[in-house]
Amino acid sequence: MKYGIIVLILFGNLVLNAQDCYWQQKVDYKMDIDFDVEENQFDGHQILKYTNNSPDTLHKVFYHLYFNAFQPGSMMDERSRTISDPDRRVGSRIAELLASEIGYQKIESLKQDGKPLKYIVEGTILEVALNEPILPGKTTVFDMKFKGQVPIQIRRSGRDSYEGIDFSMTQWYPKLSEYDVQGWNANPYIAREFHGVWGDFDVSITMDSKYIIGATGILQNPQEIGYGYQAADSQEPKRKKEITWHFKAENVIDFAWAADRDYKHISKVAHDGTMLHFIFQPAEGASENWALLPSIMDEALKFINANYGKYQFPQYTFIQGGDGGMEYPMITLITGGRNLNGLVGVSVHEWMHSWYQFMLATNESLYPWMDEGFASFASSEVMNHLRKIGKISGNAVDNPHAGTTQSYVSFSKSGLEESLTTHSDHYATNSGYSRGAYTKGSVFLSQLEYVIGEKPFRRGLLRYFNTWKFKHPTPNDLIRIMEKESGIELDWYKEYFVYTTKTIDYGIVNVEKQGKMTKIGLSKIGLMPMPLDIEITKKDGTKEMHYIPMAIMRGEKEFSKGTNVVIEKDWAWTNSSYSFIANVDHSEIESIKIDPSGRMADTDISNNELIIKQE
Repeated sequence: MKYGIIVLILFGNLVLNAQDCYWQQKVDYKMDIDFDVEENQFDGHQILKYTNNSPDTLHKVFYHLYFNAFQPGSMMDERSRTISDPDRRVGSRIAELLASEIGYQKIESLKQDGKPLKYIVEGTILEVALNEPILPGKTTVFDMKFKGQVPIQIRRSGRDSYEGIDFSMTQWYPKLSEYDVQGWNANPYIAREFHGVWGDFDVSITMDSKYIIGATGILQNPQEIGYGYQAADSQEPKRKKEITWHFKAENVIDFAWAADRDYKHISKVAHDGTMLHFIFQPAEGASENWALLPSIMDEALKFINANYGKYQFPQYTFIQGGDGGMEYPMITLITGGRNLNGLVGVSVHEWMHSWYQFMLATNESLYPWMDEGFASFASSEVMNHLRKIGKISGNAVDNPHAGTTQSYVSFSKSGLEESLTTHSDHYATNSGYSRGAYTKGSVFLSQLEYVIGEKPFRRGLLRYFNTWKFKHPTPNDLIRIMEKESGIELDWYKEYFVYTTKTIDYGIVNVEKQGKMTKIGLSKIGLMPMPLDIEITKKDGTKEMHYIPMAIMRGEKEFSKGTNVVIEKDWAWTNSSYSFIANVDHSEIESIKIDPSGRMADTDISNNELIIKQE
């Protein structure tokens, strides 16, 4: 008996230890930036307090020097000139940059706890050998002086964009790489994506007072600046030639900002108290659309908070800049010359990244589909909601994901699809990346809702957010939560849809009269197995759903209350054929259809519906 008690105690301790084994690093940045707008250069002083919460002793650290990518001969330059479908914004433009147009981040000095360090620069990565290793649970302080030059706007960061924005300052400072359970994530900057350490930022930017700045975090000195975010040509007392903007941001993974001489600023306190800022360059047509944006985004936030989790930061800023749309903590840079629907669409999508990258900070490099795909999934639903309540033009639909599903199906036939396990920089084509990360990533969620049912899925989305906010979740973390909410085993779904490019294809092969009942034969043609919804429509207009679970699910999905469902025997994934008998007279049937909701990514729907011709 005593031994049994001891075993139970040990087992309990193992379970508790397994639950407590998650860890993540911590950073605290303090940066002072002196910006020369004439030379497009800046001097920076960075104090970085780094806490090693890992169980490992660290003998090196790595920084990202993103601006170094914008130099002729860089890895980004080479990749963009040799890939079969280059990004039109990049192409060969980096190779053509002059010395005054390139980007760089040069390290002038670096110390650890007051002692100089040795380091080497390899392209966009700074490799630092430590004087003293950082032991588990210990903190060290790095003191760095650096100089940067802002490149011509090419991709995300830069100066003098085609819309005339002076400075889009993203990936602009030496940023410590993330160290996690997979070790250092010191990936060179090739094209995409990003991974960051959770921490606090205290940033002061001194520059010409003619410029208005929008940034991650909360402005600490609006009174000192004198005009807040008002336009630089407003009737204000004469100001100093240079002013310092002081921002603080807590518990974020990055810091971005933008500056322009012609910015106009409007703001709105959202229904939940979130301060929304909108900073843009006035222009005919565009100004009217930006003026409509605050009330629309407040409505969007109501829907988002209810369906995906409560926004956790005190403010959010939509700012015109960059080269399209790109997300950062508490801020997005978007191009502003758009019609209203386009402006709302890009604003919603980029804001949704706050949920799936800046509150649920997945490793974008390894799992871009968990960020881009999930943001696309949610933004489709948000936009559909805004249409439904008349905030934007267009008609709401029952399934806002139908077009995305069909887009993925079409691409899966192209021969360019790659597994979602592919690192974001290592896709063979840009289209392979975008269709995988954005399109298939979105289908991953909409199809998962089909697999487990609407209610468990929606509960799961909120539980995922509340469990993993301000952490770095992985695919398995999401799947485990969905398993707990649904009672269904889902490892097979992850393994097929994420690890492989196997596709789904089911068909109705025969329908036979069996006395006063009907035998329906089905075929599994594709290599990916799925549970099936089979809808029988009778001539009198009534419908009956037959549900075929899979044995490897070890459970059944939850249907909406009131749905007339007949649960059939399990279909073993190894079997290519299956049949069941419906308690419906053959003569009463008008049609039989696989997946009437259209949420399953079946690659050939021509054999999914059979119209019964009566003699």
